[in-house]
Amino acid sequence: MDFCNILGVNIAVTNLSETVRYIEENLEELRGNYICISNVHTTVTAYEDEEYRQIQNGGALALPDGKPLSIVSKKRGFKNAERVTGPDLMGALFKESEEKGYKHYFYGSTQETLELLKIKLNEKYPKLNIVGMYSPPFKSEVSLENDDILNEINSKDVDFLWVGLGAPKQEKWMHIHKNKINAIMLGVGAGFDYYAEKIKRAPIWMQKCSLEWLYRLMQDPKRLFNRYLKTNIKFLLKITKENKRRRGL
Repeated sequence: MDFCNILGVNIAVTNLSETVRYIEENLEELRGNYICISNVHTTVTAYEDEEYRQIQNGGALALPDGKPLSIVSKKRGFKNAERVTGPDLMGALFKESEEKGYKHYFYGSTQETLELLKIKLNEKYPKLNIVGMYSPPFKSEVSLENDDILNEINSKDVDFLWVGLGAPKQEKWMHIHKNKINAIMLGVGAGFDYYAEKIKRAPIWMQKCSLEWLYRLMQDPKRLFNRYLKTNIKFLLKITKENKRRRGL
């Protein structure tokens, strides 16, 4: 798989079907490792924070969840670069799992969301093998999980550990637990809320036009306004500067 370095982060050049195939073909080798679902916010954060940049680059893959990342990759010569969102990847792997029996564990969010998530997933994917869910207590700092939870996850032969703590916390958590959990860890942010149907995804036309962030903003303006305003502007400015440097201007 090719990679496009964007503001210091090695973003995978891929598409949804290729990503699913890669994960399935390398399932055993990927155990203990993690996959980042990267977007404009995480990429700008990584640019400004070397430790977080190392975490983004230290996993198995950093997937282009944000469409601007795939657009930049295309403009830099990777014509086959496409967006791979967290919810789309979840859905594709859930479908595969109904046929192949992969085991899933969900770590993160609130107990209320997890209970609703289980109901909705059972309705949509009745054969999905959910072997556990855990809502951790809120911690301001990321720390090593207690042995009871790690032992529970490992004892259940989990294939996919979905981590929904929000960025950058979930990536830091996965990095700390690399090679301590015998499953593939995937940080999917709001993916739990999408599948619990607590929030809605943007219409397809907005997704294709790189406007999914705007749809999210309209649903939660108080929390997201400053983040989107700052990171989107920073991303545009820094990408413009990086492109000029690449052209030798």
